[in-house]
Amino acid sequence: MSDDLELGPLLDRLGSGPQPWVLLVDGRSGAGKTVLATRIAAATGAALVSLDDVYPGWDGLAEGATAVPGIVRDGAWTRWDWVAASPGGSASVDRAGSLIVEGCGAISRASRSLADHAWWLQLDDAERKRRALARDGDAYAPHWERWAAQEEAFAAAEGSRELADLELSGARWS
Repeated sequence: MSDDLELGPLLDRLGSGPQPWVLLVDGRSGAGKTVLATRIAAATGAALVSLDDVYPGWDGLAEGATAVPGIVRDGAWTRWDWVAASPGGSASVDRAGSLIVEGCGAISRASRSLADHAWWLQLDDAERKRRALARDGDAYAPHWERWAAQEEAFAAAEGSRELADLELSGARWS
């Protein structure tokens, strides 16, 4: 099936609501969030912010998630420089148009009320880990367990999956 056919019903959902719209795409690492969000941004012209650019290091999921409401409201955040392991400067997107924020922790009680759509990607643990390590390899492998623990704790505390208005299988977004 082509990307256009797979995206069609999702794009219809976005087009049927308020314009411009805000979409939060969340799920555990390796579930397909970035692939889906990138394809939707390309198809719609929406600005895209990946929380991978926001998290302040391997222990920063919760802190990165707290930046989401400000990103939605103002389109601004501080980048994280993974190589230098320090803040990397200011970044912004134009908030006049539609916006997609994707990453673990995108959906929280604080961010959900600011978004028109919130989608959760679900995929089994073994496949998620396989994808994530194939994508990021040795850079991610030593941090997998501690990051996974943060994901699980954050999603449970915030009810991220339950706050989503749509749950998708990540199997087709790789």
